[in-house]
Amino acid sequence: MATKLVEMLGSRQAVRFSTTVTQFQLKIRLERDTEKQRELSGGGGGGSPIERIEMASSCLRNRFLCAFVFVFCGFLGLITSPAEAAIKKYQFDVQVKNVSRLCHAKPIVTVNGRFPGPTIYVREGDRLQINVTNHAQYNMHGLKQYRNGWADGPAYVTQCPIQTGSSYTYGFNVTGQRGTLWWHAHILWLRATVYGAIVIVPKQGTPFPFPQPYRETEIILGEWWNVDVETFVNKANSLGLPPNSSDAHTINGKPGPLFPCSEKHTFTMVVEQGKTYLLRIINAALNDELFFGIAGHNLTVVEVDAVYTKPFTTQAILIAPGQTTNVLVKANQASGRYFMAARPFMDAPVPVDNKIATGILQYRGIPNTVLPSLPQLPNPNDTSFALRYNNNLRSLNAPNFPANVPLKVDRKLFYTIGFGKESCPSCFNGTRFVASLNNISFEMPQVGLLQAHYFNLKGVFKTDFPDRPSTPFNYTGAPLTSSLGTSTGTRLSKIAFNSTVELVLQDTNLLTVESHPFHLHGYNFFVVGTGIGNFDPAKDPAKYNLVDPVERNTVGVPTGGWTAIRFRADNPGVWFMHCHLELHTGWGLKTAFVVEDGPGSDQSVLPPPKDLPPC
Repeated sequence: MATKLVEMLGSRQAVRFSTTVTQFQLKIRLERDTEKQRELSGGGGGGSPIERIEMASSCLRNRFLCAFVFVFCGFLGLITSPAEAAIKKYQFDVQVKNVSRLCHAKPIVTVNGRFPGPTIYVREGDRLQINVTNHAQYNMHGLKQYRNGWADGPAYVTQCPIQTGSSYTYGFNVTGQRGTLWWHAHILWLRATVYGAIVIVPKQGTPFPFPQPYRETEIILGEWWNVDVETFVNKANSLGLPPNSSDAHTINGKPGPLFPCSEKHTFTMVVEQGKTYLLRIINAALNDELFFGIAGHNLTVVEVDAVYTKPFTTQAILIAPGQTTNVLVKANQASGRYFMAARPFMDAPVPVDNKIATGILQYRGIPNTVLPSLPQLPNPNDTSFALRYNNNLRSLNAPNFPANVPLKVDRKLFYTIGFGKESCPSCFNGTRFVASLNNISFEMPQVGLLQAHYFNLKGVFKTDFPDRPSTPFNYTGAPLTSSLGTSTGTRLSKIAFNSTVELVLQDTNLLTVESHPFHLHGYNFFVVGTGIGNFDPAKDPAKYNLVDPVERNTVGVPTGGWTAIRFRADNPGVWFMHCHLELHTGWGLKTAFVVEDGPGSDQSVLPPPKDLPPC
C-alpha cells in the first residue's frame, strides 16, 4: 500500500482555452502536461473559469466541445431575443472509446471521447446552441428551458431519442441562474459514463456573495463497473433481480490509489499555502448518496443546485445523485498531501459499494513521496449527521437573491414511495421488483409525452394520477411484504398554470424503507419541511420553514421519513419527476406533471424545433 501511495501522482487531462483564426471561436484542448493541469485545477497561473472566460472575451461567441444525451440538470432558462445574448455554440459527438480502470479495459460511451465529459463554461445571460451527433449504437436525448421542454431531455418524456447517425440542436438561454449544474445521459444506464459539469458564471460586474476564491475546480463523483453496464443491467432485469453494485466510486472519473492499477488514475489538485479555493462538487453516481471530505480541511458550503445558501462550515458534506454543492476550502494546514475522499451513505439494509474513492489535495512544492492522510468521514449509516447537515442548508435570502417561498398553497399533493413485486414467470424467483408513487408504477410510453400533450395525441397518457394514495396505512410501521396491488400505467398529474403546489413525499416500509433523492425537471422548489416517521398534516406544517428554506432541484427523502416541497407552476409543459437512483427509476419510481398553458402569449409551450427527433 505505501509503495503505491508514494508513486501515484500522475498527470490528468486538462482543459486549456486557445483562440483560433476564426473570430468568436473558442475551443477546448486536452493536455497531458502536468504543470498546466495543476494551474487549471488550483495551482496558480491558469485562472478560474471566470478569468478564463474574461481572458477570451473577444471569443465569447464560441464553440465548445461538449456532450450528448442530455439532461441539463436544473437549467431554467428564459426566452429572450438572440440579439440580447452572446451565442455559445457547442458540438457534442457521442462516440465509443476504450477506457481502462481497475485493471480492466472496456468500450464505453463518451462525449467527444472524454470520460467524464467536458465542462460547459457559460455566463449568465448567454444563449447556448448545442448540436448533438450520435455516433454510437444507442439512442440519445436532450435538455431543458422555460416554455421549452423540447430541450429538457428525458427519453419519451420531452422527446424521442436521437437515433444513431443523427443530430439534434438544442437552443436555450441561461437567464436568472448562476452556479454549478451538470449534464448527463437520461436513457438506460448510459449516464454511468456520460456526464459532465456546467459552470454558469455571474454576469460581468456581479460578485459572488462570499469571498472571491483564488481558484476553482470541478469535482465530479461517479461510479465504475468493470463489466459493460447495459449488459449486466439487462441480464439482471431479465432475472428480476437488482444489478450488482459498482466496483468503485470515482473522483473525476478516477478511483484513486486505494484500488488496484489506479496509481495513475488519481485526481490531484495542487494548492498554494493560504489561498482559498472554490470546489464545484457534483454527484453523478447512479445509485449512491455520498459523503465527501478533505483530510484536515473544513468545507464551507455556499451553494447547492445553483442557488446560493447561507454559508456554514462542516468537515464533510452529504450529496445525493443529481445534486451539486459548492464549497470553499482554505489551504491553511501544514504543507503536505491530503486525501479527498468519497464513500456511500446508506442507513437502510440495502447493499452498496462501500469502497472509498480518493483524490489528492497537494500543496505546491511538496514531493509525491509524502504519504497522504485520510479524512474522518461520517460512518456509512450516520443518520444523525445526514439530518443535521440537511437542516443546516438554508437559502441566502438576501435582497439580490430572495427566497420567494409560496405562502399560500393552491394544490396539496401527498405521494407515497413504495417497493413491491410483480409476477414474472421467466424471472429467477417468479417475480421482479417494481417501485411506485401512490402505488402506481410508471410505464414509459413510446411517444414523447410533451409531443403527445402539444399535438393532443390520444391514448398516450392519462391525467388521472391521484393527489394522495387510495389506501392510507401506517406508512413507516412494521415492514409490509404483502402486495397492495401495485398497478402500472402512464398516469400524469395536471397542474394549473401559475398555481402554487405543495408536495409531500412520504417514504414507506413496503418491503423496506430507504432514502430517495427526488428530482423535478423544469423547476426549482423550496424544501419547507422534513421529518422521520409518518407525515402529520395536522401538526407538521406548523414546523415548516417558510422564511429561508433551501431552494434546489433535487431533494433527499430520508429513510422512513418525509419531505415537503413547494413551488409555483409557472413553466408550462410536461415535466418529469423521478427518483435519481437509477435502479429505482428503472423499476417505475417516477411520474410527470402536465403544467397547463397560461393566458398570456408568453405563457404557453413553444412550438417544437424542426429537427426534433422522430419517434
